[in-house]
Amino acid sequence: MSHHWYDAPIATLDATVLAAARDRQAQLTKPPGSLGRLEELGVTLAAMQGVQRPRVDKVWITVFAGDHGVVTEGVSAFPQVVTAEMVRNFARGGAAISVLARTWEARLEVVNVGTVQPLEELPGVLDARVGPGTANFVREPAMTVDQLHDALAAGHDAAERAVINGARLFVGGEMGIGNTTSAAAIACALLGLPAARLAGPGAGLDAAGVGRKALVIERALARHRGDQPLTALQRLGGFEIAALAGAYLRCGQLGLPAVVDGFIATAAALAAVRLRPELAVWLFYSHCSAEPGHRQLLDALAAKPLLDLEMRLGEGSGAAVAMPILRAAAALHADMATFAEAGVSRA
Repeated sequence: MSHHWYDAPIATLDATVLAAARDRQAQLTKPPGSLGRLEELGVTLAAMQGVQRPRVDKVWITVFAGDHGVVTEGVSAFPQVVTAEMVRNFARGGAAISVLARTWEARLEVVNVGTVQPLEELPGVLDARVGPGTANFVREPAMTVDQLHDALAAGHDAAERAVINGARLFVGGEMGIGNTTSAAAIACALLGLPAARLAGPGAGLDAAGVGRKALVIERALARHRGDQPLTALQRLGGFEIAALAGAYLRCGQLGLPAVVDGFIATAAALAAVRLRPELAVWLFYSHCSAEPGHRQLLDALAAKPLLDLEMRLGEGSGAAVAMPILRAAAALHADMATFAEAGVSRA
């Protein structure tokens, strides 16, 4: 068997720190359990960082952009040119994720893994084009095996940059017209579900459009059966979806917690966790998307999302909105007094 970077072990949480964090949490000046899920989040962040004073100060956001050959089947409400236009919008600071990154003082980079047309040099945009968009996966595999490895490597490199720059948290986002179709197809293959269960409106299809999208996915699944995660990514994926999967895998190896965004990011996370189940401990899930199939993916991952705000934008925007919750959980665990320290009587 050939050895790839993603075969290297995933980091494990420090059991001693985890036990100490649970012990500390039980001594903080509040009724037990009164901070709800924030308590377990704080304990988890402490174990992830190997300290009792966890911090979520530096956050790194990478948005991967790529085009999809399947858009020729009429699966999107928007024309394909929007992918490149939105990359320019990211570079100018005009997109939702640009605003959130500025608001939370997070570092934002955009990685072009496969727009149809090459893009001019843009500030904050890295060129890592694997190809001019994927092939139409109804007719042929979305990408070659070499392209899959290049896309995974683009994610690996983003996680490396995050760690080198001192990030405590990684947020992955995506932009790609047609990518809810690709994400749904991957999820159908991995979960053995019919397309009608996972096809949704994406960027704004009507009911007839959703039905057409489901038929397109069924045709693709008939051609590319199989529940192996790398095969599903290669035959049905997008370059940006494979890059997200690669980023999550590298985050797990480096012990960097990652926040998974919406439907598309969760499909990438599902592929990554299917490949390496021990990765699951390093992933937080930001929100339950309004995209109907997202709940199925979250259930398959036994994931408990932090928010439900009826968001369905992508770009990493839901993960960015959830970030202050993780920041709060870390601060509460780190900075609250214990009963002993505060001289407060216990129940």
